[in-house]
Amino acid sequence: MMFDLPDSQTLYQALITCDAAYEGRAYVGVTSTGIFCRLSCPARKPKFENCRFHATPGACIEAGFRACKRCKPLAAAAADDPVVQGLLAKLEQRPAYRWGEGDLVRMGLDASTVRRAFKRHFGMTFLEMARQRRLREGFTALKAGEPVIAAQIDAGFESASAFRAAFAKLVGIAPGAFRKDALLLADWIDTPLGAMIAISCRHQLHLLEFADRKALPREVAKLQKAQPGGLGFGRPAPTEQIAEELRRYFAGEGAAFETPLALHGTAFEREVWRYLVTIPAGETRSYSQIARELGRVSAARAVARANGRNQLALAVPCHRVLSADGSLTGYGGGLWRKQRLIEIETSYKQRISA
Repeated sequence: MMFDLPDSQTLYQALITCDAAYEGRAYVGVTSTGIFCRLSCPARKPKFENCRFHATPGACIEAGFRACKRCKPLAAAAADDPVVQGLLAKLEQRPAYRWGEGDLVRMGLDASTVRRAFKRHFGMTFLEMARQRRLREGFTALKAGEPVIAAQIDAGFESASAFRAAFAKLVGIAPGAFRKDALLLADWIDTPLGAMIAISCRHQLHLLEFADRKALPREVAKLQKAQPGGLGFGRPAPTEQIAEELRRYFAGEGAAFETPLALHGTAFEREVWRYLVTIPAGETRSYSQIARELGRVSAARAVARANGRNQLALAVPCHRVLSADGSLTGYGGGLWRKQRLIEIETSYKQRISA
């Protein structure tokens, strides 16, 4: 489990000494190169401030890193699976190809078997791995001020229309609609649970969602329509602050989120979201319990709907809400993420009280 990893300083020392004890248990993403490696990689060691440590190769890919061609972390993670190894080799040969299930069938492979194998080894499917890799490079190029055509090439799309469609499917609007003079600025934030997209103005954080959330395109399009001044690329102060708070959160250094938030919703939804912020890390509530404490005993379903419409993941901790019997229920970022968030917060609370 990724939350059993030691702190970043310990992992960095393991990287420096090529400690074999962490082989297959931890990986390092290097922000200055965009590459992720095994800790035993013989390449020149990066500076500590450029390192982001993850528990799985899939987490590194979701955070936007590409596999090192020298230490081959993907191959090492699936050394005993010839099907996975073969597909990884084909992905290296054709990184810009738009892979689909039909390609797997034509190779004589069962798509569902491939899906399970990649999920087991990397926490993501083969098709998700290919798509994340391509779109992340396109986003990076656009943020750097490159024209759409350059971003399209960096993302490995032969067709400009295909790139625009894929990008719009990811974030809700086409790349050409982003403005240089925009008031709202979008950026990526890397986390151990996958890349997140943050949108802020100079004063408040307006959106924070995992990049693979299905509702993200709709949320971004709605936000763009409601806010004058359009949407652009950049990292204003609220995004910088939430990025640091997320780093501390996943490092187990603190669970407080104090970034100023813009709550876009009805009066009742904002009331629910403000309540969620008061739930301490390591504790949970049920929908019916929240309804009672808000003085709206019969509004449990309305509370659940408001919970689902939250577009500020973690900052407004909707993952701390469970069903009445204590089981996991609906989370836009995926129930597996909800489980892991609860695990890390429970672990954090135990360390504080020990």
